[in-house]
Amino acid sequence: MTSPATTLRPYRDADEAAAIELWRRTWQIAYPKLDFNARLEWWRARWRTELVPHATITVAEREGTMVGFVTVEPATGYLDQIVVAPEHWGAHIADDLVAQAKRIAPAGVTLHVNVDNTRAIRFYEKQGFAIAGEEKNPRSGAPIYRMTWRPG
Repeated sequence: MTSPATTLRPYRDADEAAAIELWRRTWQIAYPKLDFNARLEWWRARWRTELVPHATITVAEREGTMVGFVTVEPATGYLDQIVVAPEHWGAHIADDLVAQAKRIAPAGVTLHVNVDNTRAIRFYEKQGFAIAGEEKNPRSGAPIYRMTWRPG
């Protein structure tokens, strides 16, 4: 089920530039003190070598424009990225993408979220996720929660 005017579809190679720009723009708003423009080449390399080859990527569109995406590794249930365009926050697109993640990994979904991202933590808890542990981000050293969803 999708929210009105939102279409979910599989990722295509032609979506790469739009996905990377959506990631950059969204994270820049979420973390304004960080320069995400400086991370574009790193992100592009990670996208091409870590996410696209291993994850199932679903794109959310409205009126033919990418407004979100989710990446889930079907074998492990690991949700690496969920991104929704800021102008569509609260429009249930993230709900649709989490529901898709649960369909891709019906045995359970695991993700990491920054401890200071209280908005995201509340959202995941409403989606049935629970905090399963605290870790450190291997890249930044920032504290993160491991959150899990299991069916039933």
